[in-house]
Amino acid sequence: MSRFAAMDIGTNSVKLYVAERTPDGWRRVLDRVEITRLGQQLMQTGRLQDEAMERTLAAMEQLLAAARAAGAGPVAAAGTMALRTAANAADFIERARARCDLAVEVIPGEEEARLSFRAVAGDPLFAGYHVTVFDVGGGSTEFIFGGDDGIRRHSLDIGAVRFTEEILTSDPVTDTEFRRATTAIAEEFQTLELPPDADPLVGIGGTPTTLAAVHQRLATYDPAAVHGFRLHRQDIQHLIEIFRGATVAQRRSLPGMPPKRADIILAGALIVQAVMERAGAPAIRVSDSGLRHGLLRDRFGE
Repeated sequence: MSRFAAMDIGTNSVKLYVAERTPDGWRRVLDRVEITRLGQQLMQTGRLQDEAMERTLAAMEQLLAAARAAGAGPVAAAGTMALRTAANAADFIERARARCDLAVEVIPGEEEARLSFRAVAGDPLFAGYHVTVFDVGGGSTEFIFGGDDGIRRHSLDIGAVRFTEEILTSDPVTDTEFRRATTAIAEEFQTLELPPDADPLVGIGGTPTTLAAVHQRLATYDPAAVHGFRLHRQDIQHLIEIFRGATVAQRRSLPGMPPKRADIILAGALIVQAVMERAGAPAIRVSDSGLRHGLLRDRFGE
């Protein structure tokens, strides 16, 4: 059987997916995430920081070694928002070629949306539904709608890293910071129009999956327990109150919390809450699938 790999190089994390082609479709072999914060200080400086690039390249080397150990052949690698916007993105891409022997394709937002939507819409769990997909990233939040007229995308510069670095800077956060962040996020969402027939609202990426894992108090991350999980508004509100009153160190100790995501999870949860309020959705469904899954299927065939 042939095995292939796809890598998603994002603002906050690098994700690797290895799958095997079988007569019945793709079978998951390996799915890993490393939080590297490539977009550290990007909003303030417009550039990728040397230490952030080094962290990310080191993680990419480790993930590629894991892919090779798992028997993967070709690797498709895609860069998203951080590499689309950084003035020195070409430097990172050249370093990735030299160190990892990897050609990183910086994909436009429309392509990112298409591949992410493909990963969710092709899931039997959501077959027959008019899904609206949203992805809370480190630097932006993407919304993807599918319909008879094709796929539409709406992107807002609302990211978990951005609001953490700009507003939620105390540890623990102050009441003033919390109110400022909540107000700022709500204001950003005023321009968003979601389709009235969105059913269900599906969250992808590290923020929704982390919220599902923490809500279930998973000692070890279990994709089967997270994928398809339903989070209600009161669940999100309860988690926000826990994160708001805790230090970053205390958040790291919560079951289900990836330690490197503990500092930005409050901002991410506030964004998810705002999405639900804007959509008038009582709940969201969480998908463990994302860009890397759509990228692999698209580049190496169904």
